Amino acid sequence: MFRILFHEPRIPPNTGNAIRLAANTGCELHLVEPLGFDLDAAKVKRAGLDYHEMASVTVHRDLDAAWEALAPERVYAFTAHAERFHTAVDYRPGDVLLFGPEPTGLSPEVLADPHVTDRLRIPMLAGRRSLNLANAASIVMYEAWRQNGFEGAV
Repeated sequence: MFRILFHEPRIPPNTGNAIRLAANTGCELHLVEPLGFDLDAAKVKRAGLDYHEMASVTVHRDLDAAWEALAPERVYAFTAHAERFHTAVDYRPGDVLLFGPEPTGLSPEVLADPHVTDRLRIPMLAGRRSLNLANAASIVMYEAWRQNGFEGAV
């Protein structure tokens, strides 16, 4: 399945919602430290409800540790500054979907990382800064899953 990678997330409910996303789609959720919260925090648990045990969640000490563990073949970094839309890619299981921290997004250094295959954006109206992190991950995850026939879905 697909692998969502949150680089240094800051807002607990977004990660809680991403845990629900992982549980409901079968994707893996990977988090790169430092996190802006304790993963056991009430806000994370409340957003994730009872999905924690049904989700694959892994925390990595830094981005290099994540790359080592994931050994990614393809990494798509999502940024409002990319030229291509998220729908311009033919996603394959095993792809890493990389999202940056709230409220800054991915740093130029992370966007330039040699592991990054391409930079993509989700279309929005002009003059808007960004989407909520969990919503952005959901949009991309469901597009990738749709392209692969919603494998495993009921």
